[in-house]
Amino acid sequence: MYIFAPGMKLGLRKLKKKCVLYACIGVLTVAALVVWWMATGLFGPVFETKETVYVYVRPSDTEESIMKQLAETACARTMRGWKMASALTDFSVRTGRYAIHPGERMWNVYRNLQRGRQEPVRLTLPSVRTTERLAGWLSAHLMLDSATVAEALREPTFAARYGYEVQTLPALFIPNTYEFYWDISLEQLMQRMVKENEIFWKAEGRDEKAQDLGMSHEQVVTLASIIDEETANNAEKPRVAGMYLNRLRTNMPLQADPTVKFALYEKAREEGRSGDEELAIRRILHGHLLTESPYNTYKNSGLPPGPIRIASVAGIDAVLNHETHSYIYMCAKEDFSGTHNFATTYSEHLVNARRYAAALNARGIK
Repeated sequence: MYIFAPGMKLGLRKLKKKCVLYACIGVLTVAALVVWWMATGLFGPVFETKETVYVYVRPSDTEESIMKQLAETACARTMRGWKMASALTDFSVRTGRYAIHPGERMWNVYRNLQRGRQEPVRLTLPSVRTTERLAGWLSAHLMLDSATVAEALREPTFAARYGYEVQTLPALFIPNTYEFYWDISLEQLMQRMVKENEIFWKAEGRDEKAQDLGMSHEQVVTLASIIDEETANNAEKPRVAGMYLNRLRTNMPLQADPTVKFALYEKAREEGRSGDEELAIRRILHGHLLTESPYNTYKNSGLPPGPIRIASVAGIDAVLNHETHSYIYMCAKEDFSGTHNFATTYSEHLVNARRYAAALNARGIK
């Protein structure tokens, strides 16, 4: 038989209080560690690099594949934080280009991806030679399939949807700098281009200048595309434009060598070839001039059916602000500077042409 004295009971009560206190401290410590563990995962910095990193999410991506992209540069606690955030909320995959800035919090990154808060791509549309190359460029910078875009740009019903024909559709694209969302659809891109085209022609009196010339926007761009192919020297373009306008006014064939190259390119495309070899021709020979094509300005008067490349802004403005003179002939300079000798008479032109032909022969260019 044990007899508990009053002092012993008091000791037991103190012991119980200590146990409860220690238990509480233990629970709070564990809770604090859990909170710290979660906080460092959710709110710790994502990247330890000094550069902004981008994550590209495609329709085929899953949460797991997105995490894999992040894991390539993220620290271990970052991915732990992603898993915690995913467990706490519903995550849906949204296509797009997402920026992750140095020191950005995991929670911010997760929420941006979850809600589709992507960062736009700033791109300068290039003045390329064919719509196929334009399609390839768009595919390289946006979530667009090059083959799908190229096929659409060659489809009459697609061009008609935006008020163009296949031949004139290249005139829609103005090589300026734009911001696009990376996952923009082709339909959205085309609608944007229509708006940007309207803005371009309303600016700087371009629309009025085209009307004064008696030319449509498409005709101006078509002539500009020829000028761009003739010279890369922007300072010379207004003079070249004036020469071609002099020819158009007198119904004289433009006789522009670049249109012959494009005619050969189109013929190659019809035969199932790429046409790249034809575009690379360095010297136009007599046989080339016989090519049957509406683009061959040696055999047809006036402008070809449409642009022979995506015309540059400098080329378009050169037509609208052309130099007024009496030149009707031009020939590439024999120094291969990329500029031209101009002439008002055919006899003067022949002298220039012989000098250039001699320079080609001296270099063995055939």
